[in-house]
Amino acid sequence: MQHLDDATRTELEAAAFRRLLKHLDEHKEVQNIDLMILADFCRNCLSKWLVSAADQRGADLDYETAREYVYGMPYDEWKANYQQKATPEQMAALEAQQARKGEQKGS
Repeated sequence: MQHLDDATRTELEAAAFRRLLKHLDEHKEVQNIDLMILADFCRNCLSKWLVSAADQRGADLDYETAREYVYGMPYDEWKANYQQKATPEQMAALEAQQARKGEQKGS
């Protein structure tokens, strides 16, 4: 993508991000813990990254507003309607993933 000008590349990146959010919205059955286990990020991480990007640019964006954008609704509503209680297996997998991540940082 180096052959693209900055504006075009930014537009493509933004479109891909919006498509990712749409994809996550269409797959609410995918739990945040599953994303954390498999990819080490979740919807909340995306929200935090948006806030960080806004901060770096001097824009005003709070975490709850970013979460509502990422989730497509207020977080409490999403949580009540779609978030399932983590299973013991999911918790064990997340702990193992976090331990592997810690080991990699120590290397």
